Amino acid sequence: MLRFLIFILLLFITIVSCGGYWMYKYQLTAPLTLYEELPYTISPNMNLREIAMDLMDKEVINYPTTLAWVYLARWQKKAHLIKVGEYLIPVGTTPQQLLHIFVTGKTLQYSLMILEGWNFRKMLAAIKKHPQIIQTLKTKNFQEIMAQLGWANQHPEGRFYPDTYLFPRETTDVEFLQRAYRTMTKELNKVWKQRATNLPFDTAYEALILASIIEKETGLAAERPQIASVFVQRLKKGMLLQTDPTVIYALGTKYNGNIRKKDLKVDNPYNTYRYKGLPPTPIALPGRAALIAAVNPMENDESLFFVAKGDGSHYFSKTYKEHECAVIQYQLKKSSRRYRSFCNKRPNCQACSS
Repeated sequence: MLRFLIFILLLFITIVSCGGYWMYKYQLTAPLTLYEELPYTISPNMNLREIAMDLMDKEVINYPTTLAWVYLARWQKKAHLIKVGEYLIPVGTTPQQLLHIFVTGKTLQYSLMILEGWNFRKMLAAIKKHPQIIQTLKTKNFQEIMAQLGWANQHPEGRFYPDTYLFPRETTDVEFLQRAYRTMTKELNKVWKQRATNLPFDTAYEALILASIIEKETGLAAERPQIASVFVQRLKKGMLLQTDPTVIYALGTKYNGNIRKKDLKVDNPYNTYRYKGLPPTPIALPGRAALIAAVNPMENDESLFFVAKGDGSHYFSKTYKEHECAVIQYQLKKSSRRYRSFCNKRPNCQACSS
């Protein structure tokens, strides 16, 4: 009789245990009560129990599921691994999957596109307008900003990589800028290691300056190596670069969309119509293609001039005489006095006869 009672007791314990385990597994594998995606934020200092109770208050999980979920997190020693942030919980998520989401930190991501060719001021303006970026920079002084980022005494222009960045809510402007700076440093160093020989400059920073000019001169990928070649040849020969984007940068807010003859004479170290060599700093944010072109210009190209054709592309010339004809052909109106004067002196010019 005693053996029979012991058997009945063990059977009862087994049934209860199996039932409890089955209920435990069911609670963890059944989908949460969601009819649409749920934004959910875990605030700093929220512990596991507070998160569970908050989910229950929001009727995402019931009380038995809450107990099972808390037990699972503690049994797997993951309670302390849950990360702060804003999450988007999909419909059909189970409690087990929810714990995985919180532990892996798959937070809701926001984006900001930093475009190639922007200057630092324009980049800052875009960051300040983003509603999910916390603004901590209270100064407009570039030197003070760079000091706050940890790179004092560096000029900010061109130092930040243009790309589409994904980030969680409450990312600060400092964190965003530091990330873009580190990305540019990484990309520039990578490209610099693959540079061609016999370049007319010795540092990666000088390559960055040239890349920024290339970026502003053309948006056509196929032209960048040839644009780079023109500037490299000019630097080697000691010629002025004579590139309009540097004049525009020198003019700053005075630039009204049109470069006048007097603008080419402005006394500014960025004016490459007056000062030889590269300007003191980059003039814009160069992308990867411009960086590559700067250190790997087109080989065996003897072009020293180029002029915009009006369709986004350029005409390249080896001599100044050919360049003059190209300017007449692509930039001057045929009815203009300068056009007629030029062509009257060059009856055999192909541009004049076209």
